[in-house]
Amino acid sequence: MVRTETPVCDFGQSAPDFSLPGVDGKTWRLADMRGSKGLLVMFICNHCPYVQAVRQRLIRDAQELISHGINTVAIMSNDPADYPEDSFDNMRKVAAQFRFPFPYLYDETQEVARRFGAVCTPDFFGYNQDLKLQYRGRLDESRKEAVPNARRDLFEAMQQVARTGHGPKDQIPSMGCSIKWKQ
Repeated sequence: MVRTETPVCDFGQSAPDFSLPGVDGKTWRLADMRGSKGLLVMFICNHCPYVQAVRQRLIRDAQELISHGINTVAIMSNDPADYPEDSFDNMRKVAAQFRFPFPYLYDETQEVARRFGAVCTPDFFGYNQDLKLQYRGRLDESRKEAVPNARRDLFEAMQQVARTGHGPKDQIPSMGCSIKWKQ
């Protein structure tokens, strides 16, 4: 496990288009995902202890953001040859077990992760209604270990995006396991 931090938000960068298979049997495109006020794209996986530690908070925030017009999608880009826990079959199992309220997509070629510039799991990309990047920070101030009443950076930022179309100027990077790139 190599701990990696996300780079600074490149405000206004357009969301790259994609077409990826979901664990629900559908093929999802960027255009299918957009909410009326924006979209949260999360790069996650099954095996990463950082993702496992925040999984329930990701689900909570995604469910709450729907009422603000923000949809969420999760993409798994790791190489399952080296990390079998991240296989498509295991993605299905995890999505069902935790009742993901968002599509969970498989980026087999890793091309989508490269186009987004994803570097770790979890890595968050918060877009406004025009699909322009407004947030690239952490989930909350508790990081890996849940802290009661922790500031919910991602949720608050996406609420602001829903209200104003713009994310907060100051953002603290997310950190997690590096994406497991194919050789």
